[in-house]
Amino acid sequence: MALDKAKIVEELSNATVLEIADLVKELENKWGVTAAAPVAVAAAGAPAGGAAAPAAEAKTAFDVILASVPADKKIAVIKAVREVKAGLGLAEAKALVEGAPKAVLEEAPKAEADAAKKKLEDAGAKVEIK
Repeated sequence: MALDKAKIVEELSNATVLEIADLVKELENKWGVTAAAPVAVAAAGAPAGGAAAPAAEAKTAFDVILASVPADKKIAVIKAVREVKAGLGLAEAKALVEGAPKAVLEEAPKAEADAAKKKLEDAGAKVEIK
């Protein structure tokens, strides 16, 4: 008996999430295995509730947001942005500064986010870390 992958894909495409979850449970029971990846995906898609608070406490990646720049500090802040965000050209840094509020760094480690915030604030910008 040959496996018809196209037919299986078509059937799964027409199934609901609950039907697929039930299928996964049945396969796990029949074969004695655990499908860790689908379970993790289902957990990630769960609606935010009481579990959101512990996740915020264990946060390891931060976004550095350039909130505002005084007009007289614009050039210094552009220079600081280019130092903080490696590989950024002058035109891109200028556009980022003029487009504030904008993210300068995304998903940065805590130490890097703090260093970037200090450098940008020393140049005269108002910065937020989220």
